[in-house]
Amino acid sequence: MVYSTSIDDFRKVLRRSENIIVIAGAGLSAASGLSTFRERGGLWRTLDTSSLATPSSFRSNPSSVWQFYHHRRVKALQASPNAAHSALAQLALPTVLRKVAPAATSYHLITQNVDRLSVKAIMELIANTNDSGAPDNAQSLDSVIEMHGRLFDVQCTSCGYCEEDLSNPLCPALGRAEDLCRSDPQKLLTKPESIPVEDLPRCPRCGKLARPGVVWFDEKSQRMDEINSLVQKADLCLVVGTSSTVRPASGFVYRIQRHGGTVAVFNIEPAPGDARADFVFKGPCEVELPKVLGIT
Repeated sequence: MVYSTSIDDFRKVLRRSENIIVIAGAGLSAASGLSTFRERGGLWRTLDTSSLATPSSFRSNPSSVWQFYHHRRVKALQASPNAAHSALAQLALPTVLRKVAPAATSYHLITQNVDRLSVKAIMELIANTNDSGAPDNAQSLDSVIEMHGRLFDVQCTSCGYCEEDLSNPLCPALGRAEDLCRSDPQKLLTKPESIPVEDLPRCPRCGKLARPGVVWFDEKSQRMDEINSLVQKADLCLVVGTSSTVRPASGFVYRIQRHGGTVAVFNIEPAPGDARADFVFKGPCEVELPKVLGIT
């Protein structure tokens, strides 16, 4: 397939699309200062994440896993949504969606990111708008599906209780470890502190050990029944900041095109999946998305 780079042609498709989904990856948050895992110098280049991002790794070494994820929590707390987040957030507002995609009856952002920046962008947009036709928070936030969980959720390993906790530090021991990491940035990646299990985050209900509320390797992505339903009826899919080479996201593009849907890719680097796309817009997401969508 020879893909198109025509913004005019894409906007014609956008205007007649009825069920729009976005599949977002780490590249969406890159301009917010959060490194993608696979970029040069990214965390996965320095560290064998298979030693950190599995249930078995947490059982054998919860101290190192918690320090890694606490470091990510701190970085995400310091980050702000960029122009790409804001452009996608505006599509969640019916008043904006009707202007750029007047035939649309549904819009959903399916994100593989756990940083909550897509949700934060919608919340900021709602807080700053004076549009009397703007939706309430629940209606707008429902358009975001976080398939890999949420970085700020703390989940009990025993009773299953889960709650969002934006504390920084999450507990004193992790705060001390983070302070040491700041003085030696490579320390977290080479030789994390050895924190006793009893000093790691605990469940506020039963007191047992808690874990980060993210989806690890060997675990099922969240809300897959809902996602599969949206993929099945989508007639336009925007693939933003991801190569879509990791399942289950890698299968979404094929399924959408199989039933006649259109796929547009927004990514800074060429990817194997580009050859299957109908449209490809190469460049930083924070530049290309607002320009192509016509949203400022």
